[in-house]
Amino acid sequence: MAENVETLRCLIIDDEAPARRVVKKYLTDLGGYDIAAECRNAFEALNAIKEHQPQLIFLDINMPKLSGLKMLESLKNPPLVIITTAYREFAVEGFEMDVIDYLHKPFSLPRFIQALNKVQERLPARAAGNAGYRSAEKTDSDFIFLKHEGEMIRIDVKDIDYVEAVGDYVQVITSSNKYLSYQSMKKTITLLGERFYRVHKSYIVNLSKVSSISGNMIFLRSKSIPIGGNFRAGFMKVIKSHMA
Repeated sequence: MAENVETLRCLIIDDEAPARRVVKKYLTDLGGYDIAAECRNAFEALNAIKEHQPQLIFLDINMPKLSGLKMLESLKNPPLVIITTAYREFAVEGFEMDVIDYLHKPFSLPRFIQALNKVQERLPARAAGNAGYRSAEKTDSDFIFLKHEGEMIRIDVKDIDYVEAVGDYVQVITSSNKYLSYQSMKKTITLLGERFYRVHKSYIVNLSKVSSISGNMIFLRSKSIPIGGNFRAGFMKVIKSHMA
């Protein structure tokens, strides 16, 4: 398996040392995974996520003071998540939060590999770690629907200039209007076509609306948007592919 897997930066988050050892051993035996940190609780995990920017986390649910799911809810742009827990009753809630898989302890190596295969299916076509990630399930569409002020609003994709994260909401800016919708940036990027790219933890831009780029700033018709450090390499790679 190691020959076929991109090296992924991971965190193991579990308050029980034996459980952490199982995940660590599986990952080490399989190869292709960089274990950036092991965390004993959600507070350690929040700091480690901020420091290491993992692409994948293995997350226990039942931890002291702050549960795994509550921690996950607090993340604006969470990495890919595999839940590892002894409690089956949280499975539905976990999947509603778009986790990759739900492993019920004790889980076998074959079941663990199945979960990792799902991770590979969700990785972008370009190299793992590209912060402008778009789901492999995403397809181009001429329009999307957003829930806005109690209505489902149809928006033509070609009219969207950019998308901005606003707390737990996204604000979709078109050529003539603004729409605020309760939705994650991760979900939004999966709805949009190939012309869109995530350039910052708080911004997705329509590449066809970019008028110029200077330093770490992107300029649209009426807006300047910063390029995040973790997103710059992938974004510039896309830009260079269009250079004459």
